[in-house]
Amino acid sequence: MPFTPFHLGPALSLGLPFRKYIHAPTFIVANVAVDIEPLLMLLLRLNYPLHGYLHTFISAFFFGLAIGFTMFYLEKFLHPLYKTLLLVPNGTLKMESFMVAGAFGAMLHVLFDSPLYAEMQPFFPITTNPLYNSVSSADVYSGCVWLGIFGLIFYAILVLSHVYKKPKKGTFQEPINKSNVD
Repeated sequence: MPFTPFHLGPALSLGLPFRKYIHAPTFIVANVAVDIEPLLMLLLRLNYPLHGYLHTFISAFFFGLAIGFTMFYLEKFLHPLYKTLLLVPNGTLKMESFMVAGAFGAMLHVLFDSPLYAEMQPFFPITTNPLYNSVSSADVYSGCVWLGIFGLIFYAILVLSHVYKKPKKGTFQEPINKSNVD
């Protein structure tokens, strides 16, 4: 699925519910970033398969670790944005949460692409794709769409619960200015 939003479906539907354990923004980025390979192949017109080495489980694993490592070090700059978008819970996550999110996100991308493309070698160095046509392309795409719908519903619930959340006892509330009351 080169350059498609379909990979966002699995990323949102799995990343958001587990955001207390894995870094959801890293999981989302890793799910989509693997398609940098087909993008480069098309832009640079290289004589290389669209879904080459980065679309293998082993390469995706290490690529995902690199994404997790990078996202961990960008966290201090991007955390306010993630908090505003409700992509991260209160508190901080350890580096392991970023690394796991990156590795699993990139490998999930390979898993969803494997039934679709004959040129993929997901179990490299094995040169065949045993997952090719194991699931119809219509089922893969519709699965991604349904996962996307679930992810968007989950996100909408997060936003609505945040908007309508009642303040807890002991939390700061703006004091009433008595001069304005009179």
